Amino acid sequence: MTAERRWGPLLHALLPALALALLLGAVFWRQPRAMSYFGVNLLLNVAIPVMFATLAQMMVLAVSDLDLSIGPFVSLVACIGAAVLPEQPLLGIAALVAAVGAYALAGAVIEWRRLPSIVVTLGLSFVWLGCAVLLLPTPGGTAPSWLQAAMRFKTPGLPLPVWIALAAAGLGHLLITRSAFGALARGLGGNAAALARAGWPLVRIRAGVYALAGLFGVCAGLLLVGQTTSADANIASRYTLVSIAAAILGGAQFTGGVVSPVGAVIGAMTMTLAASFLTFLNIAPDWQIGMQGLILILVLGLRAAVDRLEHREARA
Repeated sequence: MTAERRWGPLLHALLPALALALLLGAVFWRQPRAMSYFGVNLLLNVAIPVMFATLAQMMVLAVSDLDLSIGPFVSLVACIGAAVLPEQPLLGIAALVAAVGAYALAGAVIEWRRLPSIVVTLGLSFVWLGCAVLLLPTPGGTAPSWLQAAMRFKTPGLPLPVWIALAAAGLGHLLITRSAFGALARGLGGNAAALARAGWPLVRIRAGVYALAGLFGVCAGLLLVGQTTSADANIASRYTLVSIAAAILGGAQFTGGVVSPVGAVIGAMTMTLAASFLTFLNIAPDWQIGMQGLILILVLGLRAAVDRLEHREARA
């Protein structure tokens, strides 16, 4: 095996981690005081809910679908967590369970009626937004005290965001890469016809995938409201595009059932760090979104180059 054959797949797997390491190095170079327990916690704390929103998006990408509703869904969960959960916990839990059930039902309908996931999830985004506005017409509410305390907890050794990232990446890896259901989900995204010929219930599989995406979205919304201590109907509106970018940055593909849970978590952290780095460079907020896009294009360009290297190896 030549050196090119050995290093091509390895570079593809390590590219998200290399991008994260480069951004961390740049942040530490620009602001040395960030190289501490408190500094890393401050840098990565915002990434916690983004990680779970990205995992939710990754679950949908695993079956070659695209979810345009995850941002409004996380906002709705945050509104439930701030407006209902503190005073009526049973009602709040029931609402969250119903929301996950609605996600599963959407997946079942998409498979049953062969509907485009983009159209269905785009319609759902307006449903989630409308429900969130009904719950909290104006920003407000209060996160449950236990949730606030959990997000302020000082973990031993490493900051809380690092421990959560390790747990989320490990859980996603076991769920998608090591479990039978994960294999079925990736098979549905890669070759649904083969699964159907083998007698697997495609409607049930896609419904289960969307239910897991809803669970990850619930985690994202609750963690977000635990951080902010309040909510509004648009608190996570940007999560839709950020989750897609982070999942693709982490190694996922739009078709073929190719996803990487570990890469998705790293991609979420990278996207968050990119915003922090631009802030340290004193770049105006109006320009930061465009600069984040340029950073994403650069990293994805490197990944495309690695993909071409692997394709040349496969043809050789």
